[in-house]
Amino acid sequence: MPAGGLRVSIPDRGDTTGIRRALARLAACRPGLLLSGTALATAASAAPAAAGFGGALDVGPVAWSALILGAVGFGALTAVTALRDRTRLAARTRAAEHQAADMMRRLDQAEALIDGDDQRVVVWDGVSATPVLRGRLSPTSGAPRDPAVFLNFPAWIGPDDAPELMARLDRLRRDGTTFTMRVITRSGGFVEVTGRLAGSQAVARFRDLTGERRHVAEMEDRQDGLVWAATAFRTLLDCAPFPAWLRGPDGALAWVNPAYARAVGALDADDAVEGGLELMDDAGRRALSAAGARARSQLRVSSVIDGELRRLDVTSVPVDDGGSAGVAIDVSELERVQSALKRTVDFHARTLDQLATAVAIFGPDRRLQFYNAAYQAMFDLDPAYLESRPDDSTVLDTLRAHRRLPEQSDYPGFKRDLMATYQAVEPREHLWPLPDGRTLRVIAAPQPEGGVTYVYENLTERLALESRHNALIQVQGETLDHLSDGVAVFGLDGRLRLWNPAFADLWHLDPHTLPDRPHITQVVAVARRMHEDPDLWDNLSAIVTGWQDSRSAISGRMERLDGTVVDYATAPLPDGSTLLTFQNVTASVRMERALKERNEALVAADKLKNQFIQHVSYELRSPLQSIIGFSQFLATDALGPLNARQQEYVDYIRSSSESLLAIINDILDLAGIDAGVLRLELEPVDIEEAITAALDGVRARLDEKHVEVAVMVAPGSGPVIADAKRLRQILFNLVSNAIAFSEAGDRVEIRCRPEGNAVRLSVHDEGRGIPEDRLGAVFDRFVTDTGSKRGAGLGLSLVKSLAELHGGSVAIDSKEGVGTTVVVRLPRRARAGTAMRTPDREAGE
Repeated sequence: MPAGGLRVSIPDRGDTTGIRRALARLAACRPGLLLSGTALATAASAAPAAAGFGGALDVGPVAWSALILGAVGFGALTAVTALRDRTRLAARTRAAEHQAADMMRRLDQAEALIDGDDQRVVVWDGVSATPVLRGRLSPTSGAPRDPAVFLNFPAWIGPDDAPELMARLDRLRRDGTTFTMRVITRSGGFVEVTGRLAGSQAVARFRDLTGERRHVAEMEDRQDGLVWAATAFRTLLDCAPFPAWLRGPDGALAWVNPAYARAVGALDADDAVEGGLELMDDAGRRALSAAGARARSQLRVSSVIDGELRRLDVTSVPVDDGGSAGVAIDVSELERVQSALKRTVDFHARTLDQLATAVAIFGPDRRLQFYNAAYQAMFDLDPAYLESRPDDSTVLDTLRAHRRLPEQSDYPGFKRDLMATYQAVEPREHLWPLPDGRTLRVIAAPQPEGGVTYVYENLTERLALESRHNALIQVQGETLDHLSDGVAVFGLDGRLRLWNPAFADLWHLDPHTLPDRPHITQVVAVARRMHEDPDLWDNLSAIVTGWQDSRSAISGRMERLDGTVVDYATAPLPDGSTLLTFQNVTASVRMERALKERNEALVAADKLKNQFIQHVSYELRSPLQSIIGFSQFLATDALGPLNARQQEYVDYIRSSSESLLAIINDILDLAGIDAGVLRLELEPVDIEEAITAALDGVRARLDEKHVEVAVMVAPGSGPVIADAKRLRQILFNLVSNAIAFSEAGDRVEIRCRPEGNAVRLSVHDEGRGIPEDRLGAVFDRFVTDTGSKRGAGLGLSLVKSLAELHGGSVAIDSKEGVGTTVVVRLPRRARAGTAMRTPDREAGE
């Protein structure tokens, strides 16, 4: 193997192509041997050529000799080359080591230089987000040593500088913008920060300013503050509404603010300085100059500003250069306010003396300064004692001695607590239940200038009223809660203020949402689902939310979709609220409808009955008159004499026919009154004659029942303007009714007497009377007593109709077992004309 480590396989002797390839690989692997490899390749190539030329030359030994010689030369040359390369590499390695040592020495020197200069360098390489820190700062600068804490700049740099530093560092790393700034640490140290680019790296150097540089930094910072303060004060004085000025050592104006220029009538501040326009007169300036030797002088002077005399408080202070600075405050309004305040205080003192509320004022020395008459009267204290200005503690002791303080088990603690008001800031309130039964509300209010004002309010009557009021409110609340009617009160803002459970149940409102005081529109939105009437709900909403003078009380009835009938009503309340009430009248409405339907059916049946009876009456009267006529004709013996039985039968036929005719006539009269066609024929009628005529018509019945009749007519009872026939008909029916309910031997009394512009007719019987539950139906038609005495039930009904036709009235008084009295009142002059329909009959039709 050659020295260079090259392995070459030897081909056969006759393989010239293989020999050439081996030489080519040697030449490729060792370029230094190119020449010898070429020679060998040439020799190897020449052998076949020579063989071809001579044809008999044996190239085997020659090729092998050349190959061996080339390999030996190649190995030697390779060894020499490898030795030379190793020597050169060792030299380069030693040079690199010397250079690295020199660089490390320089790096140590740089780090030592950085560490020894009280500075810290932060380097960002642009690839890694974590910077490299070198060096340190002095502990007096306020910078932390820990790298992580150091990079958290807001933790150790002042809040005014930290945000700006972080912003500049971001611009340095992002845009390469260099900067130099000075920051103040939280401990008060000064640090200078410089940001630069070093190649692709961003470098920030932090240096602690010490010595003269620190002094210069502090001076610059102080100068910046002074400049800022001077600028701020100058700006403030330029905007101030009061005059301000500066004077030089010679006393001349050096600077004035715009308010000064306006006060002296100058165009601007420069015009006032150049013109030397003075705000005060000579006397004021002299007085101010005389007082100027002191550190500060203050004087109140008068000056004319804008043509008006003003009072000014002038304050002047000397400055270091011998000049002075001054301001002038207009106190004209203050003087007026102080004067008005004095008058107000005097007026309040007089007013407080007239109040019923007790007031006592103690000054900073805790002595009584003021009290009103109510205070002296409430505690019954001697005026001379109060005028001696006792202190607060003594007054409390005096009140305790007279038992005008609440009973206290720890009186010293009570007093200390009350005296603590002198050091308090806010007013304090106490309740004093006095031994005499009074309850006082005591307000102890500390005064800004010291002292305490006590206000004593007698709450005895108020507490009693509140107790009664609360009891009344509870009673009203319980009453509303147990009402079956829904009640709701809406305020001026349209929100629900008061309601009861019936209201929520009636409109299916959620009781949990009602305490949130829903608006009327929210309540209406729920109620609309049960009763769709936009006009009604809009009207209710307008009434609730309308103006006070536009709200009116309304009422009505609504029928909901579920069949519930509700009566509603609104009422405006004095405080501006609106009361809404809802009453469920479904049951009563259904009953009313049922009664109306039944009444209509009864009226229709009654009308049908009347029509039928009227028709039948008309049809019966003609044959009945024929029967009466023939019975009378038979009784005259014109056809021959009748035996006793026949005569009796004829009399029965005639009397029964006449009774039936009377009933028919009554029916027809009632029909005429109902139809409004019955007319009264008015004329003067003698009452006694009418009574006599009526008795003649019932004489046979009186004799038959053995009933006695007594007639008593008072003087002045007649005559009256009436229909004689109808009046007799009234009396006839009254007497007939009395006879019907009388027994043998009873007495019927007929009385007549004047009664104002009317005549009172009464018929009294001694019958069994009418039950109280049937008195209301005695004047109804075709209603008869359920006893043994029966009739058509038209007598009293006809009496009532005829009396009302005359403009009168009928009343009945009856007691069981005592008798019955029917009273008819007729006007002395009845109305002429056609009869009007009676109210009950008109309702029936």
